[in-house]
Amino acid sequence: MMQIQKVMGLMSGTSLDGVDAALLETDGAAVARPGPGLTLPYDGQTRALLRAALDEARDVAEGAPVSQTIREAEKRLTEVHAEAVKALLAKCGLEAGDVALLGFHGQTILHRPERRWTWQIGDGGALTRATGIDVVNDFRSADVKAGGQGAPLMPLYHAVMAREAGLAEP
Repeated sequence: MMQIQKVMGLMSGTSLDGVDAALLETDGAAVARPGPGLTLPYDGQTRALLRAALDEARDVAEGAPVSQTIREAEKRLTEVHAEAVKALLAKCGLEAGDVALLGFHGQTILHRPERRWTWQIGDGGALTRATGIDVVNDFRSADVKAGGQGAPLMPLYHAVMAREAGLAEP
């Protein structure tokens, strides 16, 4: 069995309501213990900036230059995710060094799986620098390029939960 580590998952959805952050302990194959979570709501200005990025993305061709609005939205989105990480660390009485990694979904601004293209904004490198925690991000893109719908972690999560509930073989 591998060592149990604390990891944090981050997500922002299409509702543009804010960032969800959750902590759990895992050995990489099973959830040892689910932990606390929180939602950090977006302020009106952040929500408007993200909405503008969504609107602009509809007219962008794959590989085209990225607009200033989308760059600003990505920067702000990353900053709010860093704030959520820091808030959850404080809530749990933890330091950055106590968390092995962050799973950073980012924000989907365009999703065209029929074309094998999805576009998430969020700067994993900037999030690592802001939090001091290694970041895994942009995991949707490879799934969509391989013909998936862009939710590569859900089957793994469901398999673990079914196994832990005794509904599947270990």
